[in-house]
Amino acid sequence: MARKVIDEPSEEIVADAKRERAARRNPFARIALFIRQVIGELKKVVTPTRKELFTFTGVVLVFVVIMMAIVWGMDQVFSWLVIFVFGQPGV
Repeated sequence: MARKVIDEPSEEIVADAKRERAARRNPFARIALFIRQVIGELKKVVTPTRKELFTFTGVVLVFVVIMMAIVWGMDQVFSWLVIFVFGQPGV
């Protein structure tokens, strides 16, 4: 089961952002702040375990197969309907 993650920026990042915004520093300082914030957010990323990864992959594959079946079925019905309404091609 996936671990619970709180998606809120840390107080330190918020304080740094407010301080930087108030100072209105040059573009290079803003880029440095952005990179620090990106690194701070990347530290929050939780990689799935091997079991979770296989589970997620299986769910996605099953969903794709079901959607393919639905689209194939609709294609068959519409092609039958077109042939019924307009007749066989070349006849």
